[in-house]
Order: sequence, then structure tokens, then C-alpha cells
Amino acid sequence: MITRVFSAAVVGIEATEIEIEVHTGPGEPSIIVVGLPDAAVKESKDRVIAALSNSGYRWPRKRTTVNLAPADIRKQGPSFDLPIALGMIAADREEELPRFAHCAVAGELALTGEVRPVKGALPLALEARARGKKALILPAANAAEAAVVGGIDVYGVRNLREAHEFLSRSITLSAEPRSGNEVFKDIPVDVDFSEVKGQHLVRRAVEVAVAGGHNLLLIGPPGSGKSMLARRIPTIMPPMSLEESIEVTTIHSVCGALLPGSALVTRRPFRDPHHTVSDIGLLGGTAQVTPGEISMAHHGVLFLDELAEFRRSTLEVLRQPLEEGSVTVTRAAGSTTFPSAFMLVAAMNPCPCGHHGDPKRECRCSPGQIERYRRKISGPLLDRIDLHVEAPAIAYDELTATSPAESSELIRARVLRARDIQRTRFGSTARIPCNARMGHSQLREHCLLDDDGNELLRNAMTDLNFSARGYHRILKVARTVADLAGSVSIRPDHLLEALGYRSLDRNLWG
Repeated sequence: MITRVFSAAVVGIEATEIEIEVHTGPGEPSIIVVGLPDAAVKESKDRVIAALSNSGYRWPRKRTTVNLAPADIRKQGPSFDLPIALGMIAADREEELPRFAHCAVAGELALTGEVRPVKGALPLALEARARGKKALILPAANAAEAAVVGGIDVYGVRNLREAHEFLSRSITLSAEPRSGNEVFKDIPVDVDFSEVKGQHLVRRAVEVAVAGGHNLLLIGPPGSGKSMLARRIPTIMPPMSLEESIEVTTIHSVCGALLPGSALVTRRPFRDPHHTVSDIGLLGGTAQVTPGEISMAHHGVLFLDELAEFRRSTLEVLRQPLEEGSVTVTRAAGSTTFPSAFMLVAAMNPCPCGHHGDPKRECRCSPGQIERYRRKISGPLLDRIDLHVEAPAIAYDELTATSPAESSELIRARVLRARDIQRTRFGSTARIPCNARMGHSQLREHCLLDDDGNELLRNAMTDLNFSARGYHRILKVARTVADLAGSVSIRPDHLLEALGYRSLDRNLWG
């Protein structure tokens, strides 16, 4: 007899339907798992046998072959335990379970028969719905996450017996209530821009960067508030749409990074990897081709503190993602493309000791040390960072001021108005969410300069020796400054502000 149970395998951040065939026939009692399983899947037979015995079932005392089809896709992880066990119960009892054909099943089994949570519940639900399944059976801990997907009923089970009795219609279960837009209401935040003292020019630069989705580099001595400012950037970013939230949740789900009990990632991600992170840790990879930090920051912020302390080779791998909003990772297991449309925020000291250019503290670094330190940031990478902003040391009077600074709520209101202008400009169906993502055709259409502006930019290009990419970045930032001012055209004062955010090209790397 052959029993068929449907499940799915996660490859990258997408799932592929897997058909699990269980065949029992004459021969020495044994269980053979075929279909390109990894070590965790091969070990499932021992977990399944113990779970069956401890749940009051018996495993087939025949030669049992478990085939995971299609056979050319590598099957990884313990999520096939539950469907294999259900298939073996049906094969041993020679029972027909009509619900098998209309549902997908995934879950790891404990030796007691308890069902443990698995990674990738959201992509599993998306794949099951795409395949026309009516129901999805998952561990109870994963049910809320998968219920975000409409058009399919999600049932959370606590143990193997509960899953089998539901499929055999011995008991009934209630489908998990669908969660969605309601989870976005009243999201609490624990940081605010009102806590930042001084740094008015830097705060303005941060507002411009967020309003246009631009990359930002903060340069200043230790204690000038660079990290404090960066960690408050998500509080002034536009709220995520349900579609964006599902994309982000999918990535976090396959990485096993969702918080317990969370159905969706509802806040903009903020990722801050340590400067010792490897290329693979940043881009993604390993033998299983999993997402890295830049994909975990999708639709959010990737914060690289102490930028010059990162290995130069690690920083250079950011070039493609910064340009394209995605990254293709190729390993022996295959090639996978991950989304990585993030806002890069970087911070660094002006020199190894941090006090170069400080009028009150002496720099202890030699010219050679300063040069080597700064040269860790290549020109091509710097070209991809739209705003370079100096964050000076905070004066005592600013630090002890009692008057409250502007709150995140007020800054966010201006950012949202600017983003609304951009959404109207590019159209709701366009794949350009903000000015930073404009292509050459949009630049020619929306970043026209008058004679004064052209002359100003021509002189700046001659004096500062900007690259073509730097020229385009200046136009994009100027467009954002104009949007914040509610101006249809880019005026010379908007252009001057944008040029001010690129002066470090000459001061640090010229």
C-alpha cells in the first residue's frame, strides 16, 4: 500500500511542495528514507518510531520505504517528522484519510509525540495556498504566523495523536483566526528623537535621508551621539504595509528569528552586526543558503557601527545589494536570490583615536595611521552612500539643556508628507518606493535644474571631482530636500544643501 502526504521544503526564502510517499511491503522490518534527505531527515525515522510508540501507535512491521518527491531537491531539517509519522500510521492501518489530499503538514516530533515548532511556517503556508490546499496542519506554536496568509485554514496541533485524530475526523479543531492589519495598531516604541541632545544639523540630515530612503554615513568623535541617532531612525520611518511585513516575516521565519508568539514582524527591522561579521554572515550563505544580515534588514535599517573596523572585503560585498536591492548567493547547494532593499546607516570615527579635527582634544594618530584608517572605505562604496555628515562633539550647554528636543512623531509627520509626494510622483504601482531608488529615466524626468542650478552643480563637479554616480546621488538628495519643502522644482538652495552632504568626499578621501 502507498500512502501520500503533502508537505513542503524551504529553499532560500521560498517553499516547494514535497510529496511524501510511504510504501509498506514484504521484507525484513525496516524503514528506508529516500529522496535526497539530509542528516536531520535521515534521523527522522528514529524520532518517528519513538513518537509513534509513545503516542499509542505502532510502526509498520514490514519493509517501509519513505520517498520524498521530487527527488532532485535536497530536503533539510526536521519538519518532515509529522507528515512521515502520519503516513506510516495510515499505511500500517491501511486506512484512507481523505483529508490527506487537501491539506499540507509540517512539524518536528519529540520522542513523546509532542509536536515542536519549525522554521519557515509563513512560506509553507504561501506554498500550500498556491498549490490549492484547503488546510495546513502545523505545530500550535507556528499557527498564528501561518494564519497571516489568507485563503487557507491553518490548524495548530500539540501532538501526533491530535493531528491523526483530526485527519481521521475523530475530533474537530478550530482554524487559527487570521491575523493581519490589526496587529499594526498602537505599536509601542521605547526610544525617541526627543532624547537626543543638540546635533541639529545631523538630525536634519537624518530626516532628509529617511524621507528619500537614502544611505547615510555619520562621522564624528566617540560620544557624539552617532549610535544614539542611528537607533532612533526606525521611529521616523513610514509604517510597514501588510505586504512589506509579510516579506520581512518570511525572511525572519526561515532564519528562526521570529519572537515567540509573534505572527508578523510589524516594526521596521534594525540590524547592527558586529564589525567582526564575515562575508557570509553579511550576505547570507552557508551550506543551506540562508539569508544574511542584509536580507534580515530588508525594508529596514542596516547599521554598521565603527565602519572602518570592518574588513574591506566584507564592505565591498555591499555594492550589489546597495544598487539592486537584492543579493544573489551561489553555493554548492545552489544559487538563491534574497531581497535586500535596506537603508544603510554607517558610523565611524575620523581617525583611529577618534579626535582628529577636534579643537579641544589632541589627536594621537600619525598621518599614515589616519590615511590607512580612512582608506578602508573605498571610493566606489562611498559613492553609494548618499549623505556624508559630520557629527561634532556635543557642547556642555546642549547636553544639559532642559528644553525638549523635537519628537520622533513630529519628524515622522514631515517624512510621511515627503513620501506621499514621492508615491504620487512615481505612481502606486511603480516599483520605486522613494527617491533613492530612481533610475536614469526618472532622474531625467523629475530632477530637472534651471540655469542657476546647472551652473552651481557644474562648478561643484569641477571643484570636488564627483563621479557620475555621485552626481546622480546629489540630484536624488536635492529632490528629497525639495519634497520636504513642498517644492515642485529643485531650487539652488535645495541643491546647496544636497552638496553640503557630499563635502566629505574631498575632506576625507580626496
